[in-house]
Amino acid sequence: MATASKQAATGEFTNDALVNHTLPNNSVPNNSVPNNAVTNSALASPLPKDAPSSNAANGSVRVEIFDQVYNLRGSDAEYILRLAEYVDGKMRAVSQQTATVDSVRLAVLAALNIADEYHLLKRRLEEASPEARQRASKLASALDEVLRDTRRTG
Repeated sequence: MATASKQAATGEFTNDALVNHTLPNNSVPNNSVPNNAVTNSALASPLPKDAPSSNAANGSVRVEIFDQVYNLRGSDAEYILRLAEYVDGKMRAVSQQTATVDSVRLAVLAALNIADEYHLLKRRLEEASPEARQRASKLASALDEVLRDTRRTG
């Protein structure tokens, strides 16, 4: 069991207590890699802090996440930059709410926050709204009625 707690006010995970949050076993498809997947082509630690940049020749994008520079490859440089900014923001938010300075621990806690957001949004998307269910029921009834009339006349 992980040693983290979810703070009620912010929804952010920190590392000070236990979490009883379980994810369904089928929530992540096996061996699924999206077409716009990002790969880590090289870790460029000694490089100076420059603005994010991209190299169209090899598909490489230079990003900075939590003061670490990475050269990443992917099919969409703008998308990679947005992802890196998002992850950097999550890591910085977690670092402000916890006393840890271990970047690996911060990365894990940020990943838990991102996974939590993903699963909450996925659950919300999978749950049909009451209005949609009611409309689907009415449409199914109307279709049944049309089919009954067709059978009688047909």
